[in-house]
Amino acid sequence: MASNHLISRRTCLRGLGASLGLPLLETMGWAETAKGAAASKPPVRLGFMYMPHGVIMDQFWPSSPESFRTSPPPALESLRPVLDQCLLMKGISGVPITPFGSAPHALELSTWLTAALPNAAKRSQIHIAISADQIFANYYGALTALPSLELATMPQTHKENQEGLNEGYYSHCSFRSPTQAMPAEINPRNVLNRLFGKSDQGGTTTANPLDRQMLDLVIGGAKDLRRKLPHGDQQKLDEYLDSVRSVERRIAAIESRQKDAALEKAGVASSQRKASDSPTIEVKIPEGDKRSEYMQVMCDLTILAFQTDTTRVSTYIGSTPNGVSYPELGFSDTHHSPTHHNNEAEKVRKVAAITKFNIDQFAYMVKKMATLREGDGTLLDNCLMMWGSGLEDGNKHTRENLPFIIAGKGGGSVETGRFLDNVKGNQGDLLTTLLGCAGVPLDRPIGIATKEITEIRKA
Repeated sequence: MASNHLISRRTCLRGLGASLGLPLLETMGWAETAKGAAASKPPVRLGFMYMPHGVIMDQFWPSSPESFRTSPPPALESLRPVLDQCLLMKGISGVPITPFGSAPHALELSTWLTAALPNAAKRSQIHIAISADQIFANYYGALTALPSLELATMPQTHKENQEGLNEGYYSHCSFRSPTQAMPAEINPRNVLNRLFGKSDQGGTTTANPLDRQMLDLVIGGAKDLRRKLPHGDQQKLDEYLDSVRSVERRIAAIESRQKDAALEKAGVASSQRKASDSPTIEVKIPEGDKRSEYMQVMCDLTILAFQTDTTRVSTYIGSTPNGVSYPELGFSDTHHSPTHHNNEAEKVRKVAAITKFNIDQFAYMVKKMATLREGDGTLLDNCLMMWGSGLEDGNKHTRENLPFIIAGKGGGSVETGRFLDNVKGNQGDLLTTLLGCAGVPLDRPIGIATKEITEIRKA
């Protein structure tokens, strides 16, 4: 295949449990740099971390662009050391939810990465749009052992049917296709085992079920068949062959990672990483039930997955609508209850504390990324990490100024250290822009998008 060729993501298929996006081959250089060759630029990774129910706006938004880094609002205080590597934008509107006006919580999470509404004629089914993380996975997923990583704090089993909408909309943000929600893993040990191919019994590495010899036979037989088919069927078969080759590349990526891990264990430098790169972090599974420790280990797992190039895109649902309580904060109220505060001081205080708690966990992750050397910079330099919520204000369910925090420079594509207080754009515009900054060419805008938000990009 020519190095400048790309199959449209609209024609990509899925087979053998693999993502079938076909990216430019040049992007494989970082994971497959030959020994002795000049190191390639590290890839851009994309991460999303979610909190429901909006924020207390005057404690989240900076008072001015000038004071953003020197006097951040209370909610952002834990990010102070890395605010020069963050970007805030006020003016990003959410998806208008008409004709689902009575379903704000069913739609705050499900529209967050799709920037689209469910199909009103199929309310009881999942029928929305592919999400931004899965668009990224379709493009880059064939280069890593895991196309994408989906994490959550709580089971995705919420039972409610606002406007007759499918229950899956309450607890999922990732959609592999318009009709297929991606399940998220809530057990940190299972995530760790998944990242490194370990079984739960004994910690031994599982065998790879994909056989190169089998793939060679499939490709060879299909080529013979192709000569006998009409043109239309030849196209369908070509798409299938592309899917098989994608699986073959994934096997190569897994084998490369395993080889490098073995070399590093033997004291030989990995071909994938510079000698100056930070060693991979150690992840310790928490034994208590503190929510902060639980969330931080999920953040550590995200970091580890990015460091080892096991995946390049991750989502973490910190909690779902109508979800968790925060006993560490000194009260037992579930998150949803105090968001309808009607400006009562005590309820406002609780919502502000919950918001700060969640941003603190995001800050824990990005601050650690900022300390890890990679290439000519840090891991955070090569990431785009987005924290946010699907509502602006939980009290009134408004969506005009959704809270977003972007951390990381996207490999040099994003200008950070700024608060843009008058951005004109919507949720789809933001997602479209971030994917563009991460190197994903799009054949159409995401959801309700109409443009890129050019202010984000580095001039």
